[in-house]
Amino acid sequence: MPRRTPDLTIPALHGTRAVITGASDGIGLGIAARLAAAGAEVIMPVRDREKGERAIERIRSSAPQGSLSLRDLDLASLDSVAALAQTLTGEGTPINILVNNAGVMTPPTRRTTADGFELQFGANHLGHFALVGRLLPLLRAGSARVVSQISIAAERGSLNDDDLQWERSYDSMRAYSQSKIAVGLFGLELDRRSRRDGWGITSVLSHPGVAPTNLLAAQPELGRATQTTARRVIDALSRRGILFGTAESAALPAVLAATSVDVRGGEFFGPSGIAHLGGAPAAQKLYSRLRDDATAARVWNISEELTGVSFGER
Repeated sequence: MPRRTPDLTIPALHGTRAVITGASDGIGLGIAARLAAAGAEVIMPVRDREKGERAIERIRSSAPQGSLSLRDLDLASLDSVAALAQTLTGEGTPINILVNNAGVMTPPTRRTTADGFELQFGANHLGHFALVGRLLPLLRAGSARVVSQISIAAERGSLNDDDLQWERSYDSMRAYSQSKIAVGLFGLELDRRSRRDGWGITSVLSHPGVAPTNLLAAQPELGRATQTTARRVIDALSRRGILFGTAESAALPAVLAATSVDVRGGEFFGPSGIAHLGGAPAAQKLYSRLRDDATAARVWNISEELTGVSFGER
């Protein structure tokens, strides 16, 4: 008998503008649905408008009064990131919640972004880094909560300092781990700099555990013609309520991180079940790879250089 999705009480979010990347399916869709049901105005930046419209229809079937709208975004293009930031800045509405959720996982061969970065590092980390930097005035105006979605993969692996773009020895899983370590280090450094410089932003981390989503599904555009064996195993166990979560339960750590009034900057949330693979959301112990402040500052500086996006006063 499958487990029931853990419950989570969310405060009323009327008057709150939330931006969620990767909200057109999977975990991001679940995050968007929960925030919209609580009354937030949910902005869904997507690569595929048609897919985004279908996602909005799904959300409105359970939250008919939800305020949802699409914007265009491809995190694998810094020009696209800049265009979205220009659009949102032109709208002039402060952002109260930003969930950096979108991601790509383990393309079997090395692929690059429009700007020449290894795809996972470029889309998962650098794209979100640039987005936060370009939206900084709106985030400050909204005293925003920024949630950066990492992965249990950030508990292992390391930064490949000698070959950050994996040009010489591409390893899909190690590159994925690196990208999520970078996301986590950035999220924690963002909170430290916000406190130091008075930005008024609270930055926290979450991870979804393991659930059957499209990350490991067949994605021909990434060179993955068929569903992975891991995805089939995860799906089978998840349906039986064994070990892993569901797409719905996997969304809850980020929802908790984005909405709880008790959250403090620099905290980390994930599932509370066995090995933190599934279960109800709860605070987590920070992974060892994310505990070095000097490494976080170094990743920040490298990211500014690579993206050309500075977080200075503007």
